Amino acid sequence: MRSEVLGKLNNSNRNTKRQTFEADLSRIAPAAMATEYLPPPLDATAEEPALFDGTTRFYMTYTCPFAQRVWITRNSKGLQEKIKLVPLNLQNRPAWYKEKVYSVNKVPSLEHDGKVMGESIDLIKYVDSNFEGPSLLPNDADKKKFFEELLSHIDQFAGNVFTTFRGDSTTEAGIAFDRLENALNKYDGPFLLGDEFSLADIAFIPLVERFQIYLSEVFKYDITAGRPKVAAWIEAVNKIDAYTQTKKADPKEIVALYKMMFSAKK
Repeated sequence: MRSEVLGKLNNSNRNTKRQTFEADLSRIAPAAMATEYLPPPLDATAEEPALFDGTTRFYMTYTCPFAQRVWITRNSKGLQEKIKLVPLNLQNRPAWYKEKVYSVNKVPSLEHDGKVMGESIDLIKYVDSNFEGPSLLPNDADKKKFFEELLSHIDQFAGNVFTTFRGDSTTEAGIAFDRLENALNKYDGPFLLGDEFSLADIAFIPLVERFQIYLSEVFKYDITAGRPKVAAWIEAVNKIDAYTQTKKADPKEIVALYKMMFSAKK
């Protein structure tokens, strides 16, 4: 009888300690981001929404790397309830989008405070600066300067990779990813600006996600081989829920699209 009582007391103590530990853990390690409902894309038959009614709308497609940048930023700041997703079918897009929303007629764009703006790099900065939620840029002046330097080279980075897509040599892609490896060496930590996931990572990862798939499939080229920092960076970013929940591009479709665009190896 005494042993049964002691056993119950011990179990009770263990349960109490476990509950206390789990409560403490929940405060420092919040549960993974809940899966968001993704509305179906709007095509030419879709009625226009009540435009400029105070709703903040993010016009996008689920598979566009430039829209993905803004989507990641939105999620990283916890703005799922503040910024409404409005996906479009770009192959059969609604006429009202060009006529009444964004005359440029491309995505991404953001409807906010009675105006519409576009260009993904401008939008990730705008969302970070004009909405609540954790800042996605460090306060450190040197890191902010390096962030702008990285952005100034992002078109060259993509251009080097696309040069490889147009031909048979992976030399130019190798140059691009060697530069990314060097950039990742500047600060301690797995991300481009150190320990914290930031707008710098958000600017690059949608492109790298697609480049890695295509280079591996078509050129049998591993962008992480001999580049431990790039490998660690990709691994770290893929642990960020705000990013992984935006990975909607089908690898087979990426390969088919780039083959069509660049007439690379078939």
